[in-house]
Formats: sequence, structure tokens, C-alpha cells
Amino acid sequence: MKRIVVTAPQLTDIVARELDGCEIIGGGHAMTREELAEQIVEADALLSSLSDPLDADILARATKLEVIGQCAAGFNNIDVDAARDRGIVVTTTPGVLHETTADLAFGLMLMVTRRLGEAERYVRAKQPWHYDHTFMLGMGLQGATLGIIGLGQIGEAMARRAAAFGMDVVYTARHDKDASAIDATNPSTAPTRRVELDELLRTSDVVSVHCPLTEQTRHIIDAGALAAMKSTAYLVNTARGACVDEKALVTALRNGEIAGAGLDVYENEPDIEPELYDMDNVVLLPHIGSAARRTREKMTELAARNIAAVLGGKDALTPVG
Repeated sequence: MKRIVVTAPQLTDIVARELDGCEIIGGGHAMTREELAEQIVEADALLSSLSDPLDADILARATKLEVIGQCAAGFNNIDVDAARDRGIVVTTTPGVLHETTADLAFGLMLMVTRRLGEAERYVRAKQPWHYDHTFMLGMGLQGATLGIIGLGQIGEAMARRAAAFGMDVVYTARHDKDASAIDATNPSTAPTRRVELDELLRTSDVVSVHCPLTEQTRHIIDAGALAAMKSTAYLVNTARGACVDEKALVTALRNGEIAGAGLDVYENEPDIEPELYDMDNVVLLPHIGSAARRTREKMTELAARNIAAVLGGKDALTPVG
């Protein structure tokens, strides 16, 4: 019987259904590094999460491991080269979470630009208020420019939503992308165009990060990038926390270099730079970008089916290249 180690809380009914006939270990809590190191020794497969430290040292303990079914679109927590050297197939769950994550990113943008989090906290604190023409003024999206760093599936989905709201869209990417779906959303907006990062930072009213975390994108938003942004601009990050230098972000917000930030991911999560908690112009969410029930069901299904395929001697459905 194949032994499947589930490293973090999962939709266990789906795992059991898709991997019927296997021995399922875990799935009720997030394993510590020590637990993972112990369990991986006899595992035939891992159903993993982004928080798992699947580095070379951990993978070296695997004696039987055939496949890692990562329940996420990204895989920056996995030493893919070390896995490949050991003959371990690494898979992810692309193509099923981009719309949901874009919903969350767009919600963050609305929250921070229209001061929704700040206003809701104000009401809950039972502060006195009445309708006032100048009260809680924020930035409208119509006619504003959204700069998207990384026009992959999530970035494009975010761009389509922005265009529908009357925003102009610019983006950075290594190559030109087909933006016809974005432009068709609202023909009255300017054509979507690819620009260099410095132009995007300089001209955007909102900068939204959607790139994968690589050595090239680590701290792509650093002190210099923040200084290049408009003082009236906002930063949104739903990609990976380390794409943003969090300490530099705190300094930029404190000094008024940018107007605010909406964050769902953090450089050292779940730890967050303490000053961010007390900033009213910052919206903080606990990494829930894809946390819609149906989306998570699809992610679990795909991760489990990848495992089942490899253990059954077939090609993985969505392997990491």
C-alpha cells in the first residue's frame, strides 16, 4: 500500500476519494520541520503546502518518495533541482486558482484605495461620525492606472477586473503578452501595454505584484522601487511576501513615500513587521488569496490526481517543468 503524507490541514474527504487504497498520514495539522523529516523517510508521496521547507536536506531523507503534489500554483519552497536529482516528480496546481486570487487582489485594492478597512475599524470602535462631504476621502479607480508586475494567469485576471472598472493597465513581463481579453473588457480604456519596471513604478496609481518568487524577483519592490512610485500611489501584494522588502515598505509608508498598501502575503509569514499593524493606510490579510471553497476543492483534487497518476506509472498532469 502506498503511503501518502499530507503535510498540512487538507480537505481530507477529497484526498481520501482521489487516493483510495492508499495509506493517508496526516492532514489534520501543519507538520513541523521535525515531523516532516521523520515522515518523509517512508513516504511514497507528499501532498504538500507552500509552508513546507522541502529543501535538499529534507529531501535527502526520502528513501521511497516518488512524487510531491504541491497544493499551490507556486513551488518556491521546494528545491526542485534536489528533487529532480533524486528522481522525484514535483507537481503544482496551476489553472484553478487565478480567478479567485484575482478577486482577492482586487478586493485589497478597493479596501486600501477607498479606505474600507480603516472606515470599518472606525465604526466598530464606536467613534462618533455623520455624513460629511470630506470624510474618509479615498482614491477612485476610474481613470487611474494599474501597474501589474507579472502578467501571468492571476495578473491577467486582475487586469480584466481593473479594465472593467475603467482603469488603464500597464504591465511588466519578459515578453509581450496577448492583452486582447483585457482590452475587450472595456474598449473605452487605453490599450494595455508592456513597459519597463521603472516606467510602471513612475506612472502607476496602484502597483500590484503577481510575479513568482525567484532570485530575480526577490525584493523587486525595494527601497528604490518604493521611492520611484508616486506619493499618492498604493502597493498591493498577493504574490509572495519576499517580492517586497517589508522593512523598506514600513519606512516608505512612515515617510509618506507611498499612500498605502494592501498585503495578503509577508516576507516571514506568519510574522509581520510590527509597525504595519498600527498603520491605518495598510490592509493586512492572512494569506487567503485562493481561499474560496470551490477553488480549494479543485486544488486538492488536482494535487491528489497528480500523485495518483505518478504512483500509477503515468505522467503527472501538471508537473513543474
